[in-house]
Amino acid sequence: MVSLDKAIIARLKTGGETFELYVDPNLAVEYKKGASVPLGELLAVQEVFKDASAGKKAAEENMKKVLGTSDLAEVVDKIIHKGEIHLTSEQRKAMVEERRRQIVSLISRNSINPQTKAPNPPARIEAAMEEARVMVDPFKSANEQLDAVVKELRPILPIKFETISVAVKIPATYSSGAYRILREFGEVRKEEWDRGDLLSMLEIPAGVQDEFYSKLNSLTHGEVKIKVMR
Repeated sequence: MVSLDKAIIARLKTGGETFELYVDPNLAVEYKKGASVPLGELLAVQEVFKDASAGKKAAEENMKKVLGTSDLAEVVDKIIHKGEIHLTSEQRKAMVEERRRQIVSLISRNSINPQTKAPNPPARIEAAMEEARVMVDPFKSANEQLDAVVKELRPILPIKFETISVAVKIPATYSSGAYRILREFGEVRKEEWDRGDLLSMLEIPAGVQDEFYSKLNSLTHGEVKIKVMR
């Protein structure tokens, strides 16, 4: 159980009422993401408050009326998932930076600059996000925020999401090691064997071409044959 002096407040305002909890800052974030966390570890105080700072408890009848239940576990679930967690500044900063890195990686790996036909480097994407003053929500996944972020970046940075079809021939000596790379980078559409050599047709994000080629060349010591299908 987190001590009260290290706990933060989770708050839900709904139906004209306020419901608050004292929670462990790290476990509350994990719980909100879907992790299973024991109430005894999550809560600093096994109570629901109307005003936590003043120590005013929420009335049971108000919980039943507004939330449909006064069961502690159910109320906690509603407050954390539907309400706000008041993170420490350090915690929020770390979460925002992690989510920002995930968004940058998604854009870099899955898009190209349509003017140059080359991938958008992560550093360039980060600079464009700074220039556009993109706000990142630490509680939404990178995928959930991707469209909105790209919309803000397009006036600054040309972005086009594209996949390409690639035919790959891998010598028999390296075929077993190549499976992981093929599935890591794309979706295999067709696969067959030619006297032990692995022939594979797959779709990969345009932004990962260079990294994909580099890994296969490193694995096969340059013996791989790759052809982009148009």
